[in-house]
Amino acid sequence: MADYYINIFLDGEKLKKVQDAGLASQVKEDGGKKVIQVLVNDKEYKKLVKNFTFDDSNICVLPDEAETKLLNIIADMKSLDVMKFAIMKLYNPLAGKAPRAAAKY
Repeated sequence: MADYYINIFLDGEKLKKVQDAGLASQVKEDGGKKVIQVLVNDKEYKKLVKNFTFDDSNICVLPDEAETKLLNIIADMKSLDVMKFAIMKLYNPLAGKAPRAAAKY
């Protein structure tokens, strides 16, 4: 079983949000930049990989809008263990599908 992660790179404002959530101990250094890593399990990975790209190291950097949503969820829940909740906010399985016609009974 491989480990998958979503990296969120932190600038001043994002770092403050993480620190205010009590997660300063979770901040790591990656190439001279501060980052937090959110663990993604295999089931979540299978959903996310449909819309987002993971590199050879099994790490994904989300687009700005998705990253902001995830960071807000992390700050609100004060935890990095948020993917079960966040998955539906980041991955919309119904996007682009036409609504079904109402069944006639």
